[in-house]
Amino acid sequence: MDTIFLSRLQFAVTAMFHFLFVPLTLGLGWLTAWFETRYARSGDAKYLSITRFWGKLFLINFALGVVTGLTMEFQFGMNWAEYAKYVGDIFGAPLAIEATVAFFLESTFIGVWVFGWGRLSRKAHAGAMWLVAFATNMSALWILLANGWMQRPVGYVLRNGRAEMVDFKALLLNPYGWIEFFHTVAAGWVIAGFFVMGVSAWHLLRRNQEELFKRSFGAGAVFALGSALLLAGVGDMSAVNAAKNQPAKFAAMESVWVTRTSAPYTLLVFPSLKGDGNAVEALKVPYALSLMAFHSPSAEVKGLNDIPPQDRPPVLPVFLSFRTMVALGGLFILLSALSVWLWYKDTLLNYPRFLKLMLYAIPLPYIAIQLGWIVTELGRQPWVVYGLMRTAEGVSRTITPAQVLLSLGGFTLFYTALGIVDFWLLAKYARKGMEA
Repeated sequence: MDTIFLSRLQFAVTAMFHFLFVPLTLGLGWLTAWFETRYARSGDAKYLSITRFWGKLFLINFALGVVTGLTMEFQFGMNWAEYAKYVGDIFGAPLAIEATVAFFLESTFIGVWVFGWGRLSRKAHAGAMWLVAFATNMSALWILLANGWMQRPVGYVLRNGRAEMVDFKALLLNPYGWIEFFHTVAAGWVIAGFFVMGVSAWHLLRRNQEELFKRSFGAGAVFALGSALLLAGVGDMSAVNAAKNQPAKFAAMESVWVTRTSAPYTLLVFPSLKGDGNAVEALKVPYALSLMAFHSPSAEVKGLNDIPPQDRPPVLPVFLSFRTMVALGGLFILLSALSVWLWYKDTLLNYPRFLKLMLYAIPLPYIAIQLGWIVTELGRQPWVVYGLMRTAEGVSRTITPAQVLLSLGGFTLFYTALGIVDFWLLAKYARKGMEA
């Protein structure tokens, strides 16, 4: 194992651990703000209980998410110094704005929300949570604009041996970054919706505080359905974006090897383990892949055979991750639609097996969002900045494999401990139910 592999593995481990916490925060803040707004406007004490319950789980998840995120930025200087030196003039700007604006905003108003009970008016207190929810999503925006620049670099010149920013507006309006943002936050909102439904289902199965958890389940279901439909739409835009800007990634996502116009979509396909084609290829739908990739039945879809082997991403993990993610996305629409229907008809308690299914479905959106990031990041390889800098060129020159392995082991143990603490706390307070 060399330094490049270990550095990539360490960043993958820390990023995936971090993304066990962030997505729930993105969505649960909006739901908590909605519940408190209902309380602030109606004075209904039931919504106060609902707000305090979900707000407590939000705070637990937020605290652990902050801790796991801090180490990621340090890795740019420690493990990826050549990358930081080459593109730090550009990449550092959105990260600095995220830290000094969005993170400070959410941190400040979380404090206001936590310590403001009984000191602020109901509406002002609810407003604090709306600002927290807004700021957490804006924090994601700046980070994803930075990642979007890595996927599609814009607004720069190569000067003095590095990339220098000449157009901040181009970075700010980069379509790749905005599509990534909406794709990511919509996935986080789905996670929050399924989390709320799953926890509520656990209590409804035990007939605990039925009215309160029916309200929670209904809000989570509506939120999840709207978010899942948005996710499907943005996912289509994301695939079109990849086909246009990163044809190698799109070809790996669909395991397309031969360039052709009016390309069909192959329903049954499996890449060869040798990496030289498909071992299985059957049931083709005419024109469908061209329609999916470019919204034109006659468009040309580039195949991997026309891309130099050294410029191809690893096909099998990208393909499997993409197909599984898409299948799960369809499942989320189905489950959330059924949830909305049963809640609207007030028949949830008549279907205990469905409630159990929704409880067991909590991990599925987490799996889907991790698979999405595998497609995004592995699909960009071998580039750390697409078409500009290879991943192998960005690693620090002065560190040794032993040093990276040591820090990787330390991070893995530390993050595993944090994960156990987070899940234990979430489970403990989720099982307690709502305060009267």
